[in-house]
Amino acid sequence: MNVLLSIKPKYAELIKSGLKKYEFRRKFSKKTGVGKIYIYSTSPVKKIIGAFEASTIYEDLPPKIWNLFGKHSGLSEAEFFEYFRDCKTAFAIEITNLVIFQEPWDPSDYFLEFNPPQSYRYFNPQQELLPFSKRLRAAEA
Repeated sequence: MNVLLSIKPKYAELIKSGLKKYEFRRKFSKKTGVGKIYIYSTSPVKKIIGAFEASTIYEDLPPKIWNLFGKHSGLSEAEFFEYFRDCKTAFAIEITNLVIFQEPWDPSDYFLEFNPPQSYRYFNPQQELLPFSKRLRAAEA
């Protein structure tokens, strides 16, 4: 299964630049068999801008995640702890094999009745429209 992650444009740009090497989440399933993780840059961009592999997904207390990965987060310490305020668990998704698409994809062209995920959603490309499946195969090549 692939994952579509909603990421604010500011943080999507930090991923593109290589400054952000970990994506942080309050909730994330550590399901095995995660394929590619696709970056949906939220409003005002509203496009799928790239994909990466999650080589490792870490789960721990927010202070421990900050101590391990904060210097590669692209975030200030204040931003990090504001995001994880009142959370007992933090996830850090390691970004590897990042591919930024030359032309961002409009998800409504490839998903039936596309609604951006609040945080993330799993999807099986065989269950989506054919053009999306073709683009996924091309991106993975």
